[in-house]
Amino acid sequence: MQEETACSAIDTFISAFNAADDSYVTALLAQALTSDVVFWGPLGRSEGIAAVERFVLDIRHHPAGTGTMARCSAVDMPDEWARYRWVFTMPDGGLRLSGTDVVHLRRNLIDQVIVFAGEIELSEP
Repeated sequence: MQEETACSAIDTFISAFNAADDSYVTALLAQALTSDVVFWGPLGRSEGIAAVERFVLDIRHHPAGTGTMARCSAVDMPDEWARYRWVFTMPDGGLRLSGTDVVHLRRNLIDQVIVFAGEIELSEP
């Protein structure tokens, strides 16, 4: 049950990147995130839905074009933390970026997001 709730919040968060129109982004984020969400993104730490909305809109308006964000793994959830892999592709189907997000849930909403963009190279033990 807990993983289903996490999947729902995560998938709603991701859907904000793919909204039919910018006007839907805020409502989708409000369904997935707490109002005081802490977002650790590529440009550092920010707080609140408005900060996450700015990030999402920046991605949606990227000069290279509007891409599609998708969750490409199951959700792994030990207790209130969850992680999942994502991929962001260009309209022509070309891969632009992939990574892993780690999220913390509070009262069925995401209250922390940590974005890890790109792949981590394996090292020899």
